[in-house]
Amino acid sequence: MGLDSGQRRVAVFCSSSLGTEAGFAELAADLGRRLADEGIGVVFGGGRVGLMGVMADATMAAGGEVIGVIPNFLDEIEVAHQGLTELHLVADMHERKHLMYSLSDGFCALPGGLGTQEELFEAATWTQLGLHEGGRYKPVVLLDEDGFWEPLAAFHQQLVDVGFIKPEKAGIIQRARSIDEALTLLYPSSS
Repeated sequence: MGLDSGQRRVAVFCSSSLGTEAGFAELAADLGRRLADEGIGVVFGGGRVGLMGVMADATMAAGGEVIGVIPNFLDEIEVAHQGLTELHLVADMHERKHLMYSLSDGFCALPGGLGTQEELFEAATWTQLGLHEGGRYKPVVLLDEDGFWEPLAAFHQQLVDVGFIKPEKAGIIQRARSIDEALTLLYPSSS
């Protein structure tokens, strides 16, 4: 299972919580609608709660494709979303991420906590090491309309400055201040 020729899908990493700012949910809904409008499918963690649910619902309401991937044990916590184009129940977190990565040609992180960060760093590491199928380059974009990712972007730059990330690899994780910019970073040849 993976991407078919010409198919565009982006894995969206986001929280199973809503967070404390109303703008987080607005951004999740706006991204979902925009991806649907652009004909870009969404792959996500499969939950119907938090920003995951908001983004999935907005994408589906706009007529978009939404594929959820959730481990059996998280079905009870994140409550698997039953109204999706496809829902894959998998054995564990490793299988979840592997399937999400294989179904996507890029990654976009909305505000989120440890799980969101873990997913975006692993996706970026796989890009750096050429581990995505066929060694494909898959961009990782932090969608940051309100500065949420500013501290992480500064830390990322510090890792480059002190030599822990090679300058030529620094662009694997990029920061977008709008959905338009995120789409340009994810699909530069479409712009």
